[in-house]
Amino acid sequence: MAGAIASRMSFSSLKRKQPKTFTVRIVTMDAEMEFNCEMKWKGKDLFDLVCRTLGLRETWFFGLQYTIKDTVAWLKMDKKVLDHDVSKEEPVTFHFLAKFYPENAEEELVQEITQHLFFLQVKKQILDEKIYCPPEASVLLASYAVQAKYGDYDPSVHKRGFLAQEELLPKRVINLYQMTQEMWEERITSWYAEHRGRARDEAEMEYLKIAQDLEMYGVNYFAIRNKKGTELLLGVDALGLHIYDPENRLTPKISFPWNEIRNISYSDKEFTIKPLDKKIDVFKFNSSKLRVNKLILQLCIGNHDLFMRRRKADSLEVQQMKAQAREEKARKQMERQRLAREKQMREEAERTRDELERRLLQLKEEATMANEALMRSEETADLLAEKAQITEEEAKLLAQKAAEAEQEMQRVKATAIRTEEEKRLMEQKVLEAEMLALKMAEESERRAKEADQLKQDLQEARESERRTKQKLLEITSKATYTPPVSSSTAALPADMPGFTLIGESLSFDFKDTDMKRLSMEIEKEKVEYMEKSKHLQEQLNELKTEIEALKLKERETALDILHNENSDRGGSKHNTIKKLTLQSTKSRVAFFEEL
Repeated sequence: MAGAIASRMSFSSLKRKQPKTFTVRIVTMDAEMEFNCEMKWKGKDLFDLVCRTLGLRETWFFGLQYTIKDTVAWLKMDKKVLDHDVSKEEPVTFHFLAKFYPENAEEELVQEITQHLFFLQVKKQILDEKIYCPPEASVLLASYAVQAKYGDYDPSVHKRGFLAQEELLPKRVINLYQMTQEMWEERITSWYAEHRGRARDEAEMEYLKIAQDLEMYGVNYFAIRNKKGTELLLGVDALGLHIYDPENRLTPKISFPWNEIRNISYSDKEFTIKPLDKKIDVFKFNSSKLRVNKLILQLCIGNHDLFMRRRKADSLEVQQMKAQAREEKARKQMERQRLAREKQMREEAERTRDELERRLLQLKEEATMANEALMRSEETADLLAEKAQITEEEAKLLAQKAAEAEQEMQRVKATAIRTEEEKRLMEQKVLEAEMLALKMAEESERRAKEADQLKQDLQEARESERRTKQKLLEITSKATYTPPVSSSTAALPADMPGFTLIGESLSFDFKDTDMKRLSMEIEKEKVEYMEKSKHLQEQLNELKTEIEALKLKERETALDILHNENSDRGGSKHNTIKKLTLQSTKSRVAFFEEL
């Protein structure tokens, strides 16, 4: 009896010691998980468990989201899970999502799991049209999404129709053009083929780098009213607070960066913003619900904290994560290079094998042809043997005739020799006669020349004799002395002045060679980036022009029209915000209250 009582007591005490639990389902962008949570757990306990399970360390971007009466809310870290206004029916469901967005995804997102979760969430928001994306940009983003999923393009694998079941473009874009699924796939694939060599994480990061420049990226919109009761939209994002016209979520009318805001608070439905400049009056607005004000405050505090955090040196934890990420990236790069080499070697081996097989087949065909030729040659040899015998007999007859012809030829040669000798003697006599006539002609010419010379000498002698007689006559008839004429000396001209041209030597002293080289490298990278951006923009413009003729104007949405107007003006997300913040805070506050 005593033993039974002791047994019941130990069982009841054990039952009391076991903590009560409840089941929670966590839905991420690509998976679902279930956990058994203790009743006393706070939001941080559950959030940390999810992050550990995912291997996520960049926890400051994420949160656990749930829905209350069609309003989004986030699990508070310091409050018990079951104390939130959530369904008590198990499993209690939360969505693990990015709550805050980075200013620059490439610089801030370190872990691959963080990049992947952001990629999936932004991609879904674009496909669900919560983020407006122009048609040409949506095609480019789709090509990076395909690269992330399928790897490098291979025409033998990725044949026509392989994207038929994929959701890659917003339905708004598909409905806007008279284009078939095959036409869209062709344009996506043409860009997809250009992304060869990019790993999944690289393709996802390229997707985020393009998506972060979209006007609605990372913006949470809330319906508000200013003092005058004008209905407006408040946008909260990583850069600050923005005020929109309800009909235009692309271009804000006013912007207040986080570094201009000193304090944010709310009382019931009234929200108060205190600028950093204390001389400027606070400005207020009203929201529809108290719960919305709580959400706005959460987002403002979180975004402001991250804004300030980005402008400080990285914490030790972030530095370690970045170092590990660099090492992991280098390791993966080496692994990809190794795999690429192995793939190349395998392809070369396969090509060599195919070549050897082709050569072997060719040799077999040549051997078959050689055997057939050999058989034909044997048949031909028999015929040739018969022909050879006939030819031999003909050769004997020809040899006999050749001997007779040889004798006749010798006789003809003898006759020809005698005739040739007589001809040679006759030619010699003719030659001697010609030589004699030539000598006689030469002798006659020489004698004629000698006669002419003698005549000339005689004439000169007579002329000399005449001159001598005349001079003798002059000497005897007249003797006159003529004095010599003196010559004058001409003076030399004075020397001209001399000019000397002295060239100055130029010396160049190049210093700071390292700085110059660094500047050149930076300039080179800048040029390459500009060329890449220019090429990308040219591709986007080319696609836009190409599909413009297929557009159904009547199906354009208000956002399509607004985006086209902004593009025509050359406006962009960051340029617009920069222009809005050039005015003083005071003037912007006054403008907000007068809207």
